[in-house]
Amino acid sequence: MNSLDWLVLLVTIIGIAAYGTWRTRHTDHLDTYLMGNRSTRWGTIGISVMATQASAITFLSIPGQGFENGMGFVQNYFGLPLALIIICVVFLPIYRRLGVYTAYEYLGQRFDQKTRLLGASLFLLQRGLAAGVTIYAPAIILASVLGWRLDLTIISTGLVVIVYTVTGGSAAVSLTQKWQMGVIFAGMFTAFFILLARLPTGLGFSEATHVAGALGKLSAVDFSFDPSKRYTFWTGIFGGLFLSLSYFGTDQSQVSRYIGGASLRDSRLGLMFNAVLKIPMQFGILLLGVLVFVFYQFQPAPLFYNRVEWSHATAGPAGDSLRALEAKHAALHQSKQSTIHTWLAVRTAGDDAGERAARTAMVEANAATEAVRQEAKAALLAANSRAPTKDSDYVFIGFILEQLPHGVIGLLIAVMIAAALGSKASELNALATTSTIDLWRHFRPLAAHDEARNVRVAKWFTAVWGVIAISFALFAGFSENLIEAINIIGSIFYGVVLGLFLVAFFLPRVGGTSVFWAALAAQTLVIVLYNTLSISYLWYNLIGCAACMLFSLGLEFLRPTPTAAARA
Repeated sequence: MNSLDWLVLLVTIIGIAAYGTWRTRHTDHLDTYLMGNRSTRWGTIGISVMATQASAITFLSIPGQGFENGMGFVQNYFGLPLALIIICVVFLPIYRRLGVYTAYEYLGQRFDQKTRLLGASLFLLQRGLAAGVTIYAPAIILASVLGWRLDLTIISTGLVVIVYTVTGGSAAVSLTQKWQMGVIFAGMFTAFFILLARLPTGLGFSEATHVAGALGKLSAVDFSFDPSKRYTFWTGIFGGLFLSLSYFGTDQSQVSRYIGGASLRDSRLGLMFNAVLKIPMQFGILLLGVLVFVFYQFQPAPLFYNRVEWSHATAGPAGDSLRALEAKHAALHQSKQSTIHTWLAVRTAGDDAGERAARTAMVEANAATEAVRQEAKAALLAANSRAPTKDSDYVFIGFILEQLPHGVIGLLIAVMIAAALGSKASELNALATTSTIDLWRHFRPLAAHDEARNVRVAKWFTAVWGVIAISFALFAGFSENLIEAINIIGSIFYGVVLGLFLVAFFLPRVGGTSVFWAALAAQTLVIVLYNTLSISYLWYNLIGCAACMLFSLGLEFLRPTPTAAARA
């Protein structure tokens, strides 16, 4: 990065943060701090809901997912539109009618306080862990840009978000997310068109997609019934439906974005905005990653895309063996380029038999280069057992830094950091809201009417959860692609939380004691199954929800019927 990149980066980030802080500098009421001013229109709600989910992980990790595994990840979102329709019809009117700060207040009103505390605690646990993953992503960006140690970048980015979220609360989050999403989409469109321009002469978008398809990157839908496959049509429709229902319907980081709308209609339109645009948006970001894959078929490609880690490893005792693998990969990569050019030539000539043979040679050459990449990862682990070997999250940031013009580099780095600011701030705000309303005010009921003290407490909780997230990001190792890691964490807990709400909505005869113990049993079951079965993590959303509901019915049926004297 040069001085122009730094200027663009700093102006964008500081401008967004300063704008949110200045506009909300007089936020001194708990209602406004936690929920905004209840005058938010549908467009702002829609953008805020989208921006809360579209963290730096989205714009860093999803292109890496497309690069590594192709378009199949889009199936994860197939259940989302139906989930948002259900939330608009069922969840949203209840939240609006009751005027709650958090979704878990409804559980207390429908059941009892222990069930409310359980729902809030499950949310705090999973979202607190997920916040650590969210803060890990911008640290990767800055570590790549600056060459800093990863732990220092985690701490620095985390502290920036804490300060700006503590200052403005929910209002700052909603105000700044409009501008963040504008920067994000401008940057991603810019990257897309520059990428197409950087493809070899004569290789347009159509030819690039043919190369990607021949190498297995464009298979977006898989109708397989194999439960071990992570992403199929069925996991997306069923597991993805329950994941989206729980995330958008019960996760306070999302609920807080739309229950503060100016009207029920505005809240519903904001959610429908996401129902219409979310899948095309994710499809486009995955396609960007696929095009980066095609780009590197015609350019020298790194053996390992985490350049900083690779540089450290080659400077160590295993340097000679790693450099030998690097030379082997370079030779195989050059051979693969030759097979790709041959395949394109015979395909253009209309030689069907030659096309099939050339395609087979191209696929085999690609498999050979991938085998060397796996050798390199194994060698890294042999040299350092704690070395991170998942490098797909570094693909897009590496492309940006090495291939795009100056100025655009600064804009796209700003895109990802801006996304991190918005998503991280939303998470901290939701964690603080739940901690203040469902924990603090539960155990300190006399403090409910002390507005100034409640705002101070909410700000302290924001800071505390920020520190917890930083700590988790520092000490946790991520063996998964980051977007998958955050979905796995959610899927372990989301199903049970959703089950609590569905019991509340649709099983009026079930009481608080039955659903409380049922939720604990269902959560235990999910954790045991996750550690013993090899199935797609998306299924755990359905399993957790169904188990919670069935256990609730069973326990309520087994409870002794109160006597007439007891009822009196």
